[in-house]
Amino acid sequence: MKEQTEIRTLKVGRYIIIDDEPSTIVNFATSKPGKHGSAKARIDAIGVFDGQKRSIVSPVSAKIYVPIVERKGAQILSVMGNVAQLMDLNDYSTFEIEIPQEYMGKLEAGKDVTYLESMGKRKLDIK
Repeated sequence: MKEQTEIRTLKVGRYIIIDDEPSTIVNFATSKPGKHGSAKARIDAIGVFDGQKRSIVSPVSAKIYVPIVERKGAQILSVMGNVAQLMDLNDYSTFEIEIPQEYMGKLEAGKDVTYLESMGKRKLDIK
């Protein structure tokens, strides 16, 4: 899911959609309006699910889509190699999610974890 907003309302740390990928804003700079044009904004962001750096330059009055990123809780049902089977704690649906390399030995069945969900994608979010 996504909603539309003006670029001037964005801040560092918020989410934005660049190239159909939810991204977190890491740098936001604006220029002054010139003699023949409007003020421009340069946004640098890092993808939430793929970690790629992306940037856009656009007028501050332009509209852009912002993803709705939900942080949810789940319980680990089983761990098989680099895939964990999770059960959502709200609607009790089960799904499989890939385990990132840095969490490989830390997950075990029965523990509760949090995950991010946006635009049909999921990612473990262990603090």
